[in-house]
Amino acid sequence: CWSPPHEEARAWLLGELKAAGLTTWVDPAGNVFGALGADRIGAAAPVVLTGSHIDTVPEGGILDGALGVMAGLECLHVIREAGARVVRPVAVAAWSDEEGRYGSLFGSRAFCGRLDPAAIPTMAAVDGDRLVDAMGRAGFDAQRAPEAAAPRGSVAAYVELHIEQGPRLEEASIPIGVVEAIVGVRRARVVFHGQADHAGTTPMERRRDAFLAAADYALRARELVVSRGGARAVTNIGVVQVHPGASNIVPGRAELVHEMRDPDAAILERLARECDALAREVAAARGITVEVRPMSATTPAPCAPRVQETIEAVCASLGLASRRLYSAAGHDAQNLAGVTEAGMIFIPSRGGRSHRVDEMSDWDAIERGANVLLHTLLRLAA
Repeated sequence: CWSPPHEEARAWLLGELKAAGLTTWVDPAGNVFGALGADRIGAAAPVVLTGSHIDTVPEGGILDGALGVMAGLECLHVIREAGARVVRPVAVAAWSDEEGRYGSLFGSRAFCGRLDPAAIPTMAAVDGDRLVDAMGRAGFDAQRAPEAAAPRGSVAAYVELHIEQGPRLEEASIPIGVVEAIVGVRRARVVFHGQADHAGTTPMERRRDAFLAAADYALRARELVVSRGGARAVTNIGVVQVHPGASNIVPGRAELVHEMRDPDAAILERLARECDALAREVAAARGITVEVRPMSATTPAPCAPRVQETIEAVCASLGLASRRLYSAAGHDAQNLAGVTEAGMIFIPSRGGRSHRVDEMSDWDAIERGANVLLHTLLRLAA
């Protein structure tokens, strides 16, 4: 998010929204909106909202996020062209930095009033690029992002179309998933501090190798989450940095970014405490020190029964089988669930693949999902 290619995509999207006859605006957090029957989000005329995000992970696919934005745009275009009767305004949003390069679910957090202004100066990507600098380069003032908070009662409902990003729907031959809960996600930077030494002359028994501590922690943290977290808990270490980073120097510092997910908030909190204690145990056993720096935390969120039931009723009317399931990925909908009735529609992911370049869903599945979204919006806005 905020990169030159992202800003090109934002400009393109605004052009498409305008071409569809929608009223457009961009809020101080960089969220893009296109609406029918409204020129802002306000409590005087609560809006039925859909959307997702257009930012991607490195080497990601074409559907994660973008599907929900483009399908939302198409639904509003159809509603306008068909002259369909809606009582409430309808809008589509493209939320900024959903993938969390600088802060997980950043745009929807700001929109839902959950952004801590004091944390903004310290928010940064794994490579050290600061949010305030990235937004500044894109023409935004990061300190103004909290001004994006929507007035209380201004969103009547929220529904998001997304690929499942896993194998459950495809393997069960179920065309539509109705999300009943969304996992919470915890990310922390775990930094082991050892002693850099000559890799040839320092005896093995005298080394205080930060990388070995990090590797030990990675294996034991995985076992802890698998054994103590239950069937739905997952964990990942996707970033590893070793310093000074030379083959002839014993690593003096090793950094990991550790992520955990679970749909149960109590389990997630307990796992975070236990992994913190594990990191300190590993460091002490190897005679080094460790810092555990929390990076981001999203709260597990249940989806609204009324939205789930509406999606299921639409599926029945279209002759589509559906199944309730939890989302194993985090989504902007979990922030919206804190301010309105929110829900999600899933379509099958081919091979369960996501966050990779060959991420895809069948075109028929995309059409079915867009039709379910359209009729769900019509019912919620009626």
